Amino acid sequence: MTVKSIIKTSEYHDSVSLMLVAKELVKFPGVQDASVVMGTESNKALLEQSGLLTKEIKTATPNDLMISVKTDGNPDEALAEAEKLLNKKAAAGDALEFRPKTIRSAMKTLPDANICIISIAGRYAAEEAWEALFAGMHVLLFSDNVSKEDELALKKYGRDHGLLVMGPGAGTAILNGVALAFANVIPAGPVGIVSAAGTGLQETSTLLAKNGIGITQGIGTGGGDVKKEIGGIMYIEGLKALQADPATKVILMVSKLPDEEVEKTLLEQVAKSSKPTVICLIGGKTRSDKVPANVTVVSTLEEGALVAAKLAGAKMGDIKAKIASETREAAALAKQLKATLKPGQKQLRALFSGGTLCYESEVIWRDNFDMEIYSNAPLDKHFKMKDSTRSEGNVAVDLGEEEFTVGRPHPMIDNDLRMRRILQEAADPSVAVIMLDVVIGYGAHPDPATELTKAIRKAMALAKAAKRELIFVASVTGTEQDPQGLTRTTEILQAAGVHVMKSNAMASRLAGFIVA
Repeated sequence: MTVKSIIKTSEYHDSVSLMLVAKELVKFPGVQDASVVMGTESNKALLEQSGLLTKEIKTATPNDLMISVKTDGNPDEALAEAEKLLNKKAAAGDALEFRPKTIRSAMKTLPDANICIISIAGRYAAEEAWEALFAGMHVLLFSDNVSKEDELALKKYGRDHGLLVMGPGAGTAILNGVALAFANVIPAGPVGIVSAAGTGLQETSTLLAKNGIGITQGIGTGGGDVKKEIGGIMYIEGLKALQADPATKVILMVSKLPDEEVEKTLLEQVAKSSKPTVICLIGGKTRSDKVPANVTVVSTLEEGALVAAKLAGAKMGDIKAKIASETREAAALAKQLKATLKPGQKQLRALFSGGTLCYESEVIWRDNFDMEIYSNAPLDKHFKMKDSTRSEGNVAVDLGEEEFTVGRPHPMIDNDLRMRRILQEAADPSVAVIMLDVVIGYGAHPDPATELTKAIRKAMALAKAAKRELIFVASVTGTEQDPQGLTRTTEILQAAGVHVMKSNAMASRLAGFIVA
């Protein structure tokens, strides 16, 4: 088997095109593995893990394209095929019908458009956001790496001109029934959501839908909005809009714990309305001694969605009793699964595509199991992973963090990185449980379960060959109406031996019971 690589200096292709080229390249005769990514240090580390890093491409810069193949055929022919595929993708893009290259030309094509989604390199994003705002459009700023100064200025302008500025780093919104970026098919209903967490909005809205409750709006603000530098500007504007909306009967607020002065400001705004309001402060409790009478404070996405559903009319009895009952069932299942493990199998490896889901799980393991969880996005800086590409101890990895997504698609779009990591973790004899979040809906991979179960089955086979069991636990964030289908996705995972739970929180509890 030969590994050979080339560098394409200062050559850029969008990450989805690179993903598609790599997938086509592994079909070329003799090619066993291939990677086509930008030359970031993180990508080099991942190539090294996969046995695809060569001396030739160690000098690549983040502006260079790295192409590497592992083949038992002719490596030069495989690399030539890669270049041919790249040129074909570029030519296909040029041949497509007219695509506007600026916001101004896009507005001429769609003069009635009132919102602009911006997803470009962060250093250019603020300029484009200003153009959209000056044109009178709301902005969903998917891009990250926008300075706090730019974010503050954009949001002040938006507030003063009646325009939403969602983001930077806003991955989800559902406005007037239209799903934007990563979002799900959610029925119309009486709950309005404002969220400073993308997959937090997805998880709560889909849990509402699973309990027969729809939403009016799902407004994403970006996580930085609730920091003191920004002051919750767009969160407050979102609250005002929902409080004034006659169709919104219940408000659900989702966020990691805001800075204390921002929390005080948010509660002051909540107190201006009598609408029942659920505040989900993931992993925290309100620090105010003046919580309005119409407010219920919870600490998990699961409880937030269930309480909001009940307030909106869903018949479900006592929420805490319901969660406690399902937790006991998870504990009983964990006892059975734990009995199948070898004495040395004690570690949990959780591989997330959703950053908020990773955070929620870390909170549950810390608060309910007193577990030390290392992460590239830890609750406590003392548990920061030394190397995000290599796991030691109990680990929760957010594969959607920028270190993994520069020069490659987000893991909700491309499963390749997570599939490789599954096999890497499965090779560790200390691992007992591998946990996954599977997020479906618009923007996500068209069939993530089918792709992931290829790696899951292979991982289980490797463990069997070593006379070990390997337990997979997952949850599916999605609805029946999503293109991938909630039931179909769940059944594909279950057929591969995955224990699929009703929520990310319950999957976290099952995994915790097994390894605690």
